[in-house]
Amino acid sequence: MIKKISISLVISFICSLASAQQNVSFRQANIVSPVVNEAGTVTFSLRAPLAQTVTVHGDWEANGGLGQMSKDSAGIWRYTTGKLPSDLYMYAFSVDSVRMVDPSNAFSYRDVGNLFSLLIISHGNGDYYSVNDVIHGNVTRMWYPSAQYKTDRRLTVYTPAGYDKSKNKYPVLYLLHGSGGDEEAWVTLGRVPSILDNLIAQGKIEPMIVVMPNGNPKQAAPGETSENFNYRPVMTQYMPNFADGSYEISFNEIVNYIDSRFRTRPEKSQRALAGLSMGGFHSLLISANHPDLFDYVGLFSPGTPSSRALDPTRSAYQNLDEKFARQKKNGYKLYWIGIGKTDFLYEGMQAHRKRLDKLQFPYTYVESERGHIWSNWRSYLLQFTPLLFKK
Repeated sequence: MIKKISISLVISFICSLASAQQNVSFRQANIVSPVVNEAGTVTFSLRAPLAQTVTVHGDWEANGGLGQMSKDSAGIWRYTTGKLPSDLYMYAFSVDSVRMVDPSNAFSYRDVGNLFSLLIISHGNGDYYSVNDVIHGNVTRMWYPSAQYKTDRRLTVYTPAGYDKSKNKYPVLYLLHGSGGDEEAWVTLGRVPSILDNLIAQGKIEPMIVVMPNGNPKQAAPGETSENFNYRPVMTQYMPNFADGSYEISFNEIVNYIDSRFRTRPEKSQRALAGLSMGGFHSLLISANHPDLFDYVGLFSPGTPSSRALDPTRSAYQNLDEKFARQKKNGYKLYWIGIGKTDFLYEGMQAHRKRLDKLQFPYTYVESERGHIWSNWRSYLLQFTPLLFKK
């Protein structure tokens, strides 16, 4: 009797464990994908025996990132790239025209409303995007009260290693996302925690606080508001009140909140502002409308007044030449611009450079390969941050 009860208890225990581990078998049998090979190539594998056509599409440059996969007798599709530069790459499969992430890869991120699987190739920039054996900073998601929007809004803050245990004050970089992004974008796809941890550990940059606010008319990232999962991610230009100038005009409320909440160095010389795409457009206009706030400005593949039709009745967009002239007169230490040669915003950037040149407005210009992609923006951050807060 005792033996029967013991066996029954063991069976019940095993069943309860199986129930608790609902999603433990998410991988495809023993398939390993992706595999980064020693030669710097990458092999992708997917088991889909009934599929007729399978492709992999990533953000590497060769062949536009497209790879046609081949099926073996076991129904496993494979594709190996050519040698890829060191970087972080996003990719997805297409199975008979149905897009999907790699089911053998647990690592994926959202970009706007799409999910992508991720991989990192080392021995170059990819080393900065990797978690290495260094001391780590912390990332905090928090809400701040916005008088402009009459609600609480969400932002993300990176504090460097040692912040919690010291009484030191730190300079601040305000880092802005692009259209379709939110306060999560620079942390996930931009790899800010790893980049900052690694650069600080190598002594290449000053320890700094990085503030990544939500630049959309929405309060926060999808799933983080009272709309819960009913909020579907869209590009910012499809949201109400897009490009009304309110974010640019009211940005000092974020600065004031951060200065009150964190141990910052609240001087212009200890503040930097940078952003990608829409965030570059915001950085351009925020710095022009608030010339006393930032000594360092970074525009990464930015939208410009030349590339976007602006409402001239909005105060943020009025008298821009006069604002640029005042920004120049007030002085700054660095005005840094980076853009890819095939970026769709390239021509607008050249028109903006002519405008700055006419005003004899000094800036540093970096032109890279490729287009409007995260590979460039992470690289620009690697180039921009070592120039900040120099004595």
